[in-house]
Amino acid sequence: MTQTPRQRDLRLDFFRGIGMFIILIAHITNNPWTLWIPARFGFSDATEMFVFCSGMASALAFGAVFTRAGWLLGSLRILHRMWQVYWVHLGVFFVTLALMLALDMTGVFPRDEVRALNLGPFITNTGPNLIGLLTLTYVPNYFDILPMYLVILALIPVMMALARVDVRLALLASVALWVLGTAGLSLPAELWFAKPSTRPWFFNPFTWQLVFFTGFALMAGWLPAPPVRRSLVWVAAGIVVLSIPFAWGKIISQVEVIRDLRGAAAPLLNKTNFGLLRFVHFLALAYLAWVLAGPMGARLRQTGWRAAAIRLVCQVGQQSLAVFAASMVLARLLGAVLNLAGGGPWAALVINLAGVALIIGVAKIAALFKSQPWKTAPSRPAASDATVLAELRP
Repeated sequence: MTQTPRQRDLRLDFFRGIGMFIILIAHITNNPWTLWIPARFGFSDATEMFVFCSGMASALAFGAVFTRAGWLLGSLRILHRMWQVYWVHLGVFFVTLALMLALDMTGVFPRDEVRALNLGPFITNTGPNLIGLLTLTYVPNYFDILPMYLVILALIPVMMALARVDVRLALLASVALWVLGTAGLSLPAELWFAKPSTRPWFFNPFTWQLVFFTGFALMAGWLPAPPVRRSLVWVAAGIVVLSIPFAWGKIISQVEVIRDLRGAAAPLLNKTNFGLLRFVHFLALAYLAWVLAGPMGARLRQTGWRAAAIRLVCQVGQQSLAVFAASMVLARLLGAVLNLAGGGPWAALVINLAGVALIIGVAKIAALFKSQPWKTAPSRPAASDATVLAELRP
């Protein structure tokens, strides 16, 4: 008896892909397109989407290992992933730094790209900050998401151990960590600076783990899937709509009452410590996306050109780590070119479309390498030494 292959849930790949495109656009410096990303109209942004979807993907990728192979081997699997992410983080830093140095050396670009990225302290005080970079105690703001992800990954074995006793313990531990983080628990970002600095990591992993483990818990079955109800849809839509006046810069700058209310609510909107209103806003958006996508992403299964577009977005989502790393490097290069071109609307159009095309290309290349085509390639007849030499001869 043959089993019908289970259809892949497109929702995770699709929304991770959307998040990757938004993150690229948001990181291109002086990009006018950033005026229209979702973060300009609400409290949460693509970071929440990225972290939440990473939690869901981690439950799929690692949760089964803990169940099948036990806690110890599951923890080793997490350690292996942390090792991979750690080297990606260092690679993104050094490739970006080298690229910015190369741009500055050309003398063509009007802006000091190294200083614009606030990497002057690393250049002027390389020794101590190199130690800090390798030990994650020097974390420049632009390079802060992957270190946060590393700490959150390290928490997975702890949460899995608690969940083996009772899943409620894991959920309570996540909430408790968030409370401690908002109360001041953090990690130093400039420990090795010549002048003492108290700046913490921009993304506090002890607070941001809450959205990660929310996604993890939903996919692992620790939390039930939200029901599709008209009343909940109206509540979620109301939260999203009511947040717009308090998030849109044009309204905030012109309406004093809203500006004052936003100022009073600043701790609830704080990005470093993942303020509560950010979480509420993101949950409302996530619920609406859940409903709109349909069961198992049924509404994402289209035909024609829409199906082709969705496949491209999903492929970007499937290769999120490679795409994220590449986009962080590309965004600085594209931003420098946009600045050189004057930053006009046509230049912005070309630059942003080029960025989108480039990260789609990265996703396709990453997918090709992951498929390991050299293992499935048909065997060729053995060639003689003379034939091999003839093929190599120009």
